[in-house]
Amino acid sequence: MCSSDLACVAALALALVAAASAEVFFQEDFTDGWEDRWVKSKFKASDEGPWELSAGKFYGDEDNKGLKTMTDYRWYDISAKTPSFSNKGKTLVVQYTVKHEQNLDCGGGYIKLAPTSDQDKWGGDAEYSIMFGPDICGYSTKRVHVIFTYKGKNHLIKREIKPETDELTHIYTLIVKPDNTYEVQIDLKKVQSGSLVEDWDMLPPKTIKDPKTSKPPQSEWDEREQIDDPDDKKPDGYDDIPKQIVDPAATKPDDWDDESDGEWEAPMIDNPEFKGEWKAKRIDNPAYKGKWVAPDIDNPDFVDDPELYAVVKDNGLVGFELWQVKAGSIFDNILVCDDPEFAKAEAEKNIVPLQTKEKEMKKKADDDEAEQRRKEEEERKAKEAVSDDDDDDDDDDDEDEPKKEL
Repeated sequence: MCSSDLACVAALALALVAAASAEVFFQEDFTDGWEDRWVKSKFKASDEGPWELSAGKFYGDEDNKGLKTMTDYRWYDISAKTPSFSNKGKTLVVQYTVKHEQNLDCGGGYIKLAPTSDQDKWGGDAEYSIMFGPDICGYSTKRVHVIFTYKGKNHLIKREIKPETDELTHIYTLIVKPDNTYEVQIDLKKVQSGSLVEDWDMLPPKTIKDPKTSKPPQSEWDEREQIDDPDDKKPDGYDDIPKQIVDPAATKPDDWDDESDGEWEAPMIDNPEFKGEWKAKRIDNPAYKGKWVAPDIDNPDFVDDPELYAVVKDNGLVGFELWQVKAGSIFDNILVCDDPEFAKAEAEKNIVPLQTKEKEMKKKADDDEAEQRRKEEEERKAKEAVSDDDDDDDDDDDEDEPKKEL
């Protein structure tokens, strides 16, 4: 809500400017006719899972529906055509929503941008330029993928981005800029950003360790942090101290017979004076230089690429290529454009208000369920109390009956 009429006017003006300047490459909210725009792949044949439109169990508007995976243990491959475009010389924004209302334990929730190919066979083997979005499987895999295809090879982001794992709708946004930087947002809040050069291995490193250098001898480079104290000497007679001695407290048993039992010998015990092998005490090494590391040199194989960001060369498809152990994810509000402000304005206008209502609806359902459980627990305890009282009355009746004479 705006704080003043002037603020509302300013916000509206900014939104109109963004809309006027943005170039939208693809936008989909799964309204009427979506089946004409999307092709369900036959890539996995009978293992392909069905898709349906659904607002979900909890929603901001029951008529606002997204594309939902329906059957457990299935592949989901589906794509839609886009106009041909590249992101050379411009910012690229990929934004969409996903809701894992099935409490997803293992499955993908990411989107792909890809060149044109046979949509009937589109799937995991098909080439793509960008793969972006959450991937969850058990406790070990919970991350947001950002994968770029560069010179025919897929490169994963080296930094960790945690996805949302609840049952509500969340907005995932990827922004790739011509200055070779990027930003990832979840629910319009930045969760990661940085350099394409540093956070991916698309380019070889700028510097490498000099392969022609070798570790110097210890006399030139001493890596020992501590050494034996040269002034510490072994005490005289140290090696003469025995490990065990005769137990001075032991006495010959009274019933010991030397003729039949043999000559009695006292048992041996550990010598409290024995200290083990002597070792000189350790001191800091005055010649210590630290761990030796080969010097860096310029990598002769490094070639900078100022257009590293331009991974989308000739896009033709947007799609989902997923495996889900537990189905029920709902995808919606797909937007591919060149203006982060336009994407934000679209989300604030069309998605955020529904997220708020959805959260309220789920909270009410959770509260109602908790109240129902509380009532059921009270009823259970009340029944148990009545049953216990009846058992006590039966016991009293048995005690009041006269005992029969034998």
